[in-house]
Amino acid sequence: MSNPQLHRVRRGAGAPLLLIMGMAGHHRMWGEPFLSLLERDFDIVTFDHRGIGASDRAEAPFTIADLADDAARVLADAGLDTAHVFGISLGGMVAQELALRRPELVRTLTLGCTYPGTGGDLSATGVQRAVQASATRDADLAVRTAFEVNLSARYAAEPAHFEEFREIALAVKVPVPVMMLQMQAVLGHDAIARLAQISAPTLVMHGTADEILAVANAGQIAGLIPNARLELFEGAGHLFWWEDPERTVALLREHTSGSSVT
Repeated sequence: MSNPQLHRVRRGAGAPLLLIMGMAGHHRMWGEPFLSLLERDFDIVTFDHRGIGASDRAEAPFTIADLADDAARVLADAGLDTAHVFGISLGGMVAQELALRRPELVRTLTLGCTYPGTGGDLSATGVQRAVQASATRDADLAVRTAFEVNLSARYAAEPAHFEEFREIALAVKVPVPVMMLQMQAVLGHDAIARLAQISAPTLVMHGTADEILAVANAGQIAGLIPNARLELFEGAGHLFWWEDPERTVALLREHTSGSSVT
């Protein structure tokens, strides 16, 4: 399907902010603490990728560029000519392509825990563990494994954190075949040679204990995008905004307003 209908959620007031979720994720995976802080200053648009939840089914292969076109259509359907864009993981790859393909749509670009494409670092083993667990069709095993590989041991040590993660992760259906299609799209992503063309002011964020995408990718991306700012979350896992929503939102506010805090 070339133009799938995508489930969209909008909340908050202020400058428009498009949030682009990662592989196997859905709109609820941003987490309520993070969204509650954001909605004070932003008109937030979140959505589910093709094949996820209430969005149209995805059965044929697609590329990161296809998903960038989806994101552009989400903005248009929301009546927005431009927006600040924050993409994480797979969504960060989509955000890269959106900034390259449709620069006029992107006020500022924020890339979280993501990967620049061929030539980047895919040495982390968390994705393989999560995919293998999902392939067993054992929901409890899949959720427990996803929790362990996406969050730091420090954060995961609190039992209440797992219960929250489990409830949110299972709230929206994410079919395993769609995860496989997303993985194919990730492996086909190749933006390294083009990142220098990104003109939007760019912030790169990454947890140093990320087991899904190695933190080395953040430095590589920040080094390739002109004047990009790099912020690392010491000891945080892949879902760094779960572990430190206050700092994540503070950095987004600074970046999107063009100000800096010393």
